[in-house]
Amino acid sequence: MAFDEGVAQRLREALGARGDVLEKRMFGGIAFMVGGHMCVGVIGESMMARVGPARYAEALQRPHAREMDFTGRAMTGFVHVAPQGFESDSALGDWLGLCLEFVDTLPRR
Repeated sequence: MAFDEGVAQRLREALGARGDVLEKRMFGGIAFMVGGHMCVGVIGESMMARVGPARYAEALQRPHAREMDFTGRAMTGFVHVAPQGFESDSALGDWLGLCLEFVDTLPRR
């Protein structure tokens, strides 16, 4: 599955000031690793957001968010966000903020 390069570029720009970001192809898309941990990614036109277990239920209540379920089971702490959910730079920043808030609590690899 290909990924939307425009969304990937928006994420690159939003994460550009950090020195601990690597891109890695996975899940048929692209993931942005922060501090050695998967943080956010793009699969098709959707954004994959790692919000962590504590904010998972809250994230699923947001418009255009749904469970991430590659294996047929929900991956707690990860959500898919449809393009309408991050159309604006502000909305993208809100999602990215949730992801970074969680990933920044994890030990660096």
